[in-house]
Amino acid sequence: MDRKAFLRAGHPPTLLAAFLYFDLAFMVWVLLGPLGVQIAADLGLDHAQKGFMVALPVLAGAILRFVMGVLVDHLGPRRSGAVGQLIVIGALAAAWWFGITSYHQVLLLGFFLGFAGASFAVALPLASRWYPPEHQGTALGIAGAGNSGTALAALFAPGLALAFGWSNVFGLALIPLVLVFVFYLVVARDAPECPPPKPLGDYFKVLKDKDAWWFMFFYSVTFGGFVGLASSLTIYFNTQYGLDAKTAGYFTAACVFAGSVVRPVGGAVADRIGGIRTLTAMYLVAAAFLVLVSFALPAAWMALAAFVAAMLALGMGNGAVFQLVPQRFRREIGVMTGLVGMAGGIGGFYLASSLGYARQATGSYQAGFLIFAALAVFALLGLTMVKARWRTTWGAAHLTSARI
Repeated sequence: MDRKAFLRAGHPPTLLAAFLYFDLAFMVWVLLGPLGVQIAADLGLDHAQKGFMVALPVLAGAILRFVMGVLVDHLGPRRSGAVGQLIVIGALAAAWWFGITSYHQVLLLGFFLGFAGASFAVALPLASRWYPPEHQGTALGIAGAGNSGTALAALFAPGLALAFGWSNVFGLALIPLVLVFVFYLVVARDAPECPPPKPLGDYFKVLKDKDAWWFMFFYSVTFGGFVGLASSLTIYFNTQYGLDAKTAGYFTAACVFAGSVVRPVGGAVADRIGGIRTLTAMYLVAAAFLVLVSFALPAAWMALAAFVAAMLALGMGNGAVFQLVPQRFRREIGVMTGLVGMAGGIGGFYLASSLGYARQATGSYQAGFLIFAALAVFALLGLTMVKARWRTTWGAAHLTSARI
């Protein structure tokens, strides 16, 4: 990639603001996962309740991504992002100030944390609209690398909970959130070429296009696998291998960091060799390692290595999907980001909740991992079915400078 050409093509301050907003939003979106061991102990939750607790913010974020995608097209990404950040800051402040004493209260907080997960539908259009087709993979990979915030939550939240109590972690999280909010307001700018708002009914027209459903399915596996594991692994390492909450958090942080740091790499590789080739390899690798971990490897470090490999594949796959989406739906990027992101969140909700229910029902996590590995195989088969048509229609060389 020509770095100078990339810097000249867009607006780096907005790209940085999008990354930081996304990063901190994702940090608090999955916060209940790293705190799950302590919360479950204090509230007396069973395996199924723990699984649903960490999965609910993912589901709420999935649904709210579509809402935020519509808001982006009406208010613009910058204003929409400001609204979302204020809601999350308010919810965390209330949880910290008044405290949480019941399962239903933690679920209510989980719903409002969904607005943090919905940041995906804002940060990506905020960055994407500044960049031409040949730089979409790199730009969206950088903005999307904000999912590294999930690693920050896993790395610091369990230790802070031990030192200050888990409810006070909500208050501590407000410090970086407010700082990034101020920075965002100062430097973020909407791109000059923002499409005009459309009537609400027009947003559902894109669902008549079968490619929209393919992208939603592909992302439900790559991002769903990433965020589902990010939300669940602290509890998994604690339950499966008896690691204390802090050590389990460190193990989770290593897995999540691996998956998040390679998202820009996945976008850049897709820019170079094409999103289809990149996704093909990533689905194969992810499915293989998810099958491996389903057999309850005998040592925690073995499971860690397998999860890191799976997360590397899923993280690169996230970048590859969003190298392709703007090529196919550039004019509808706001609503498509919301729809595809919603599907990714639903995939994450399914994985996180199914792991808890599998453990509750069978005493093992195996069924949850095997079913999701099968979904990765189905995604690979689907990609094989559509790739010829994509490369000869909207991805044809005479229509775009990007590699498909």
